[in-house]
Amino acid sequence: MSERILTIKVGSGIQSSLALAQQMMERLEIGEEPAPYFGVGFKNVSQMLSVFTPKRWDLLATLREHGAMSIAELARTLQRDYKNVHNDVERLMEWLAIERDANGKIFTPYSEIVVDVHLPQQKAA
Repeated sequence: MSERILTIKVGSGIQSSLALAQQMMERLEIGEEPAPYFGVGFKNVSQMLSVFTPKRWDLLATLREHGAMSIAELARTLQRDYKNVHNDVERLMEWLAIERDANGKIFTPYSEIVVDVHLPQQKAA
């Protein structure tokens, strides 16, 4: 399995999405297979940080380090309450950062998560 990268874009707007789509279409037109792209977007940093909290980053790092496991195993490894870990897992699944395998265990399918933050445009004086 090739390395998968999740790209989290913050504040980049629709222009970057359109540019990426155009690049993929151009590659398809010349017969090239475009590299798979896995990405999520947020309007601003506050929105991104409400999903990817410090405890959820720790959770992702633990899954990456230890591999697929049940939520109960993950909660024990993190020494956190099961219900809180379960809620964090559900939220991260909504944002594509965690998946379930055929046995129902959770894992993060990414070798890397890249956070791309664009500052707002400067307003005219």
